[in-house]
Amino acid sequence: MLDIQSIMIFLILGSFVGVMAGLFGIGGGGIIVPVLTMFFVSHGFDGKNVMQISLATSMAVMSITSISSFRAQHKRKSVRWDLFVLIAPGVIVGTFALTFLASNIESFYLSVFFSLFMLYAALKMFFGKKPQKQGTAIGNKGQFFAGFGIGGLSALVSIGGGILSVPYLVKQGVDMKKAIGTSSAIGFPLAVSGTLGYIINGWSYTSADSFMIGYVYIPAFISISLASYATAPIGVSLSHKLPVTTLKKIFAVLTFSLSVKMMLGLI
Repeated sequence: MLDIQSIMIFLILGSFVGVMAGLFGIGGGGIIVPVLTMFFVSHGFDGKNVMQISLATSMAVMSITSISSFRAQHKRKSVRWDLFVLIAPGVIVGTFALTFLASNIESFYLSVFFSLFMLYAALKMFFGKKPQKQGTAIGNKGQFFAGFGIGGLSALVSIGGGILSVPYLVKQGVDMKKAIGTSSAIGFPLAVSGTLGYIINGWSYTSADSFMIGYVYIPAFISISLASYATAPIGVSLSHKLPVTTLKKIFAVLTFSLSVKMMLGLI
């Protein structure tokens, strides 16, 4: 099941995701999940759980790649830690809890939900509409439940939560740069909680022979993490030289197209 060709695919995927992460400031789940799902289907993995394995492995990758992101934001003093401590508990609980739901949904239906969400994300990226500030503060309980929703939805589609948390923070009057920085910080506990949830829910899949820990496929996790970590700085450098707005539109079309192809492959 595991060969040099597979490792090369994971390394190429990780390299591409790393560049895109550096270029656009994204987690890469929109690319990782459909590519891994198609890979797993073609290599004879259990069709009932290929989406769960892809989501879990993508979440595990994010738990590593998010570290450098939020550390960089912290150094720039772009993290609102006062809001982080209010939102993070809800994110952790929501992400962990919804992995239990995701683990009991058939892969096809989970892929339909994923594709619809990617359509929403692609449209936002394509048209580049920025959230408007409202300056409305939300109480502590509101922050917890908002975090729960952000984390829960992120668990179902394996994203870092930025597409949800950044607009949410901006609408509370948070400066865009600090909203992005705070969202990056939130992405770390989100990814760790989601990974743990998928490992627990998929524990019956754990096997040294199949390189699985829960729903996490270790060879893909290690290869994609290493490659994306190494190539992210390239994306950051390119962001100052290339027409990012145009590239975002192309990337939006690509992510949605991959999602649809993945969904059709599970029919």
